[in-house]
Amino acid sequence: MPIAYIRALTSHARSPRANRHLGCALAFVAGAINAGGFLAVRQYTSHMTGIVSAAADRLALGAGGLALDALGALLCFLLGAACTAVMVNHARRHALASEYALPLLLEAALLLVFGMLGARLAAIDGLFVPATVMLLCFMMGLQNALVTKLSQAEIRTTHMTGIVTDLGIELGKLAYWNRDALRPKVAADHARLRLLALLLLCFFAGGVGGAIGFAHVGYLATVPLALFLCVLAIVPALDDLGLLARRVR
Repeated sequence: MPIAYIRALTSHARSPRANRHLGCALAFVAGAINAGGFLAVRQYTSHMTGIVSAAADRLALGAGGLALDALGALLCFLLGAACTAVMVNHARRHALASEYALPLLLEAALLLVFGMLGARLAAIDGLFVPATVMLLCFMMGLQNALVTKLSQAEIRTTHMTGIVTDLGIELGKLAYWNRDALRPKVAADHARLRLLALLLLCFFAGGVGGAIGFAHVGYLATVPLALFLCVLAIVPALDDLGLLARRVR
């Protein structure tokens, strides 16, 4: 990839093209983490609706311990989203070029930890849940908050409920028959329709790849994903390091 293209993916100045390309790349990563992670920890770690519903069900059935499991996963996702907000706002205050790259680099580092030490982490109890679940939920919160901020809440990558809903809305507009010429026509946004379909396809493709990878090589399947995230985010970080080096001289 050309350096200028990679820099534009996570630069402060956003463009619809950069948002689309980064969104699709991160949807693939999220799909791989979610599906591969399910094989590792036996639960999905990006679907907070299901996790909150599970907590309510377990609490109603008197399974307090299992309800705490769901609460732990929810809190880790929440902390991941909060961490992104802190990192992005700190970078903005200091005029860093890597305001959107830093959360991705942190996610890449955590993916490496998960890939290299996953078997050991699975045996460690964290906040009501195994450390592996904590790590995956934190990463999903981190990534979802990042994409939400850089796309002004237009794109989501870690869960597909909103994507499928918006896709259905656009398909409904596309199918609408405008018989009354006096009224404003109902028209689908074809560019948004393509973007939503592509995000869904990338998430699905990532899920297939992640599940196959984990089935064959286990936790190490996340290492290529971590390296991919590093490629997406490293250029702005190096720009900041270069600027810091020049100021120190």
